[in-house]
Amino acid sequence: MITREQIGNVLDHAVLGEDGKKIGEAKHVYVDDATGRPEWMSVKTGMFGSSESFVPIRDATVVEDHTEVPYSKGRVKDAPRVDVDSGGHLSVDEEHRLYEYYGIDWDASWSQANQPGEGGWAHGGGTGPASAGGVAGAAGAAGTAGTGGTAGTAGAAGTAGAGGTTGAAGAAGAPGTADAAMKARRDTDDDAMTRSEERMHVGVERREAGRARLRKYVVTEEVQQTVPVRHEEVRVEREPITDANRDAAMSGPDIGEAEHEVVLHEERPVTETEAVPVERVRLTTEEHTEQETVHGTVRKERIAAEAEETDDGPHGKGPGPR
Repeated sequence: MITREQIGNVLDHAVLGEDGKKIGEAKHVYVDDATGRPEWMSVKTGMFGSSESFVPIRDATVVEDHTEVPYSKGRVKDAPRVDVDSGGHLSVDEEHRLYEYYGIDWDASWSQANQPGEGGWAHGGGTGPASAGGVAGAAGAAGTAGTGGTAGTAGAAGTAGAGGTTGAAGAAGAPGTADAAMKARRDTDDDAMTRSEERMHVGVERREAGRARLRKYVVTEEVQQTVPVRHEEVRVEREPITDANRDAAMSGPDIGEAEHEVVLHEERPVTETEAVPVERVRLTTEEHTEQETVHGTVRKERIAAEAEETDDGPHGKGPGPR
């Protein structure tokens, strides 16, 4: 349960759901006109904070710089839509619909608020917004009709808002039933009907779609190159004895054995490798814009007028649905 003293720690702060994920930010805290207790909190949700949903704070807890509620984000976003600018109050019907949506026993809440000796009804008199800067407490609601035909007790004085003043106590309710009091409140409402519809807001979010990386690895290739190589071969040359070489030919023994050796040479290929830089490679990104169609569903209310016929004939037909 959030107290009025904690309202300043709730407004414009994050609201976390039962799974610990952020639902949105609290924008308004609504207090009961009769008891001054905080009853509801409006939370800005949606991609751009364009929607405002109501969530009960009877089980909410303020933890440091955020508020925790026992509901999921989807549950809060799908809550019945209530116009937060419509007079600054929740009507009986609006609060009843919210109670039913969140599974809170309306009758049990009614009975608890109408115990004998207690002040005015805590749930039917309307719920108004409070702010951190201090909103004056509303006047105490009139006591509801007592159950079993007894007179209702006087409504409690409105609790002061943070920095506000205390509202005046409400007058005692007239005898009757609780249902009669609720009907009396409805009869005082405007007879106009509000038609609402949902609007779809489409935005974009940036997310990771994949990753690319550069990886350097080594491969071995066979290369081929032709190079000329030389080698020496033995060739026997014979020359006749002439006057020019006669002296050299006669210098040795007349007859005998002799031996002469010649060294042969050849060339062979020799290889070596060296690392040489050939290019620089890097990764860059570029954006491409595509048109994508988004489909969704929105709900719209339609209002149609119906006429009943009597013995004197029909009273007329109303306009069709809008």
